[in-house]
Amino acid sequence: MSHPLQNTPTNLNLSNTPDYRDNYCNSVQMRVSVWDFFLVFGTMHQQSPEEVNIQNFQGIYLSPQQAKALLNVLSQNVTQYEQTFGTIALEPQFAPPGGPVH
Repeated sequence: MSHPLQNTPTNLNLSNTPDYRDNYCNSVQMRVSVWDFFLVFGTMHQQSPEEVNIQNFQGIYLSPQQAKALLNVLSQNVTQYEQTFGTIALEPQFAPPGGPVH
């Protein structure tokens, strides 16, 4: 049995709210609970070999379903990027004192 909306084209209208902003991010922290994923975006500045400062500017809650959809979209786009520009090398990961954030 087919769903009647399966063959119907969907019009998608995108718009930005008045408070929409673009930002650069080089630090993403994640906390996970049974109900959601919480992503915290920020910019990291290394002042010296011993000191790293992170200024967080946005926190976003995602449902587990939306987090998985984001994972799929990111994976597809990273694969396409690497096919075009080459493998992305990861720098050594900065681990905050006290272990990982959960």
